Amino acid sequence: MTETPAIDSLFAATCVHPSPEDPAVEALVTAIIAQVADKWTLLVLEELTEGGVLRFGEIGRRVEGISQKMLTKTLRDMERIGLVSRTVHPVVPPHVDYALTNLGRSLGAAFCGVWTWAAENRERIEAAKAAFEERENARR
Repeated sequence: MTETPAIDSLFAATCVHPSPEDPAVEALVTAIIAQVADKWTLLVLEELTEGGVLRFGEIGRRVEGISQKMLTKTLRDMERIGLVSRTVHPVVPPHVDYALTNLGRSLGAAFCGVWTWAAENRERIEAAKAAFEERENARR
């Protein structure tokens, strides 16, 4: 459900779908959103964008709260869809590097808009949250 017809018009004017009738593209977009919209993928994407080539442990230290198991799963999922490259160096102990691929960097650039939007609208979001809490407290 959207807020108003004006919002629908604004979204339609700013978000032009290249293949609106193509079910394969729609399925791909749905799968990508499911993959990258989770908390960990976005945080790993951000750290690899900022840090460049990083080892597993470095990523784990940079992404606060992520477990080894979840980091392994996230990196494997990102590698599976072509966002991350994994390089194993033949040394003892094994040294594994992770880096964003060109595809991963382009996704990072696309999500940069979300950070920009959040920064530009932070005060409005905080005001909306405060108003909501005030309404909720008044109901109690």
